Amino acid sequence: MKIKPLLFLLFVSHFFYAQSKIKDTATRRSTISYEKIAKTIHFKAQNPPLVQVLGAPPANYSHFWEFGDGSYSKEKEPKKVYKKQGNYKVNLSVTNNYDNGKPPATRPKTVAITENSDNDPQDIALADQFDGLHTFATRDPVPNEEIIVVLSYQNQLNYVTNGKIYLYYNDTDFKNKNFELLETRTHFGEHTVQENNFVIADCKNDTNRYMAFETNEIPAVLNYISDDEDLDNTIQESKKNFSDVKILEFDLMNPSETRSVFFTFKTTPEMLKDTSATVRMRSVYVPDRNYKTHKKRTLEMEIVTSHDPNKMSSNGALMNYRLVRFKTVNFKTRFQNNGEGPAKMIRLETDIPEMFDKKTFKIVDLYPKCPICPKGETPRESCLDTIIKKDQIFFTFKNIYLPGSAQKNVKEKDSTKGFVKYSMKFNNDFHKIKTKSRTAIYFDKNEPVITNYAVTRFLPGISIGAKAGYNYYPQLTNSRSYFVSATVSPFKSYRWYWQVELQNSLQNYTASSTVTDKITQNAAIGSLSLERTTISADVTNYNIEVPLLIRYNINNYIGIGGGLQANINGSKKESITNKVVIFEGTSDTNLVFSQKENRTETLQKFQNLNGGLLLDATFGFSRIGPSLGLRYVINFEKNFNYLQAYGIWKF
Repeated sequence: MKIKPLLFLLFVSHFFYAQSKIKDTATRRSTISYEKIAKTIHFKAQNPPLVQVLGAPPANYSHFWEFGDGSYSKEKEPKKVYKKQGNYKVNLSVTNNYDNGKPPATRPKTVAITENSDNDPQDIALADQFDGLHTFATRDPVPNEEIIVVLSYQNQLNYVTNGKIYLYYNDTDFKNKNFELLETRTHFGEHTVQENNFVIADCKNDTNRYMAFETNEIPAVLNYISDDEDLDNTIQESKKNFSDVKILEFDLMNPSETRSVFFTFKTTPEMLKDTSATVRMRSVYVPDRNYKTHKKRTLEMEIVTSHDPNKMSSNGALMNYRLVRFKTVNFKTRFQNNGEGPAKMIRLETDIPEMFDKKTFKIVDLYPKCPICPKGETPRESCLDTIIKKDQIFFTFKNIYLPGSAQKNVKEKDSTKGFVKYSMKFNNDFHKIKTKSRTAIYFDKNEPVITNYAVTRFLPGISIGAKAGYNYYPQLTNSRSYFVSATVSPFKSYRWYWQVELQNSLQNYTASSTVTDKITQNAAIGSLSLERTTISADVTNYNIEVPLLIRYNINNYIGIGGGLQANINGSKKESITNKVVIFEGTSDTNLVFSQKENRTETLQKFQNLNGGLLLDATFGFSRIGPSLGLRYVINFEKNFNYLQAYGIWKF
């Protein structure tokens, strides 16, 4: 009877061990296999088990195949007919969606083709649908993973061209680089160049030598005159916004021909701190190197921690608080129907942080493409309905058809995805705090899918302050002390913040004073006289002080703080005066018979390094602008505690 529980425990322990092994391993692999039937190659991928994310839609793999001839496919089991005989290196990138493990690694496989075919390469990007230039990533960037970026371009002129393509990456908006270029795979003789050396015959291609069509009308998509012609400005602006670039030249490109270049990037671990932020890459396509006419596209990608098609992102990850009043923040919520059938209604319930002005709300883009629903009417056609509430906005796609990724005969998973991109500006009065917002996504009447948090946060910024005031030393005699200082702190901090100061003060005080009276027989006047000797020491200090504080703004008008202070005597001058006064009698009310004074001075520089504790409070505009303050400094040196009253203005 005890054997069955023991077997059960062994089974359970083996199960959990297997689960953790799959989850934690970094070497999961997918294997490429293929079968040749006549001239058609049937490809398959053998993938490792998935580790389901609890509460998420069913885990699944998505595939991206490179066939080694410049064509590609996103199908799970694609079929391929090669036009020319030869050896082709096939690459596969597998993405694990709703999976707790890491993406499986793959090894390329070489396919030997021994005969030619009349077929053209399939699945080359339809760049003509994107006005001749298309750039996309095979998956969203996850820190410390590889990602493939595809750049497809098309010759839309009616003559053979020699041109140039650029791929800019690593936004300068981010402190650290987000991408490392590992490999560039070309298939049409593209070659790397290092310099922007142009041979420009003219700024614009105005030969009107466009491609021939069955009709006399020239499609606007092929009208190069409408494209950007200031290539120098595009390059300079791109250099300003991106720290790295890959430049390729190509030759002998035929009319209507489409080519693709594949870039493999490794994302850096530093990406993790910018999760939910939007990173960019920019592609520039110069179809003819003799002209400056060109096309440019910007690829936006959201940094994520896992591959989840339902996500929310923002371009407000790193903002300058001084300039945000001029900034429009874009948000984007993406979704994917993972069901076995189409969705006819999709509702997005999106959080809106309090600091944003909902009156400035605008829809920038959306998919599925549809108009805004008419107010007060029951829509019969596809439309997007928006309802703005106190702290949320509801987006509802009505009467649409969005296929499910598990739906029968759905091969292209991109057709099962959609998004809403919208923008807002800030309110007139808001605090410098980080915000978080996310979206609940409803597909028809199913339970909602909850996205990640989209975060907006601000760069620290620097505030320079000017400060001046008076120091009162209650334990010193005849003390007079004035100071000026400069302060550095984060710009307009909301609650807690640090502050560093450099303070110069001038101080005068009497260090000691003694008076000695003596009655003597004065032979000069023939009677007794009073001899008074006064010895006094006066000190003049030029102090250099460096306070370091942690401060807290209670509200817009009151702030408190505390910290440490180091100080040193930049110079210390001590004057000792010996004064002797002789009176003509035994009282100081008598006439002065004689007096003499002797003064000696000593000067010391950069001595007496000392420190202390301080407590501080300000009243006025605590975050930026003018305010008054009181500070009490407890010096470690005896008798040098003091109270400081000051005015400060932070810029």
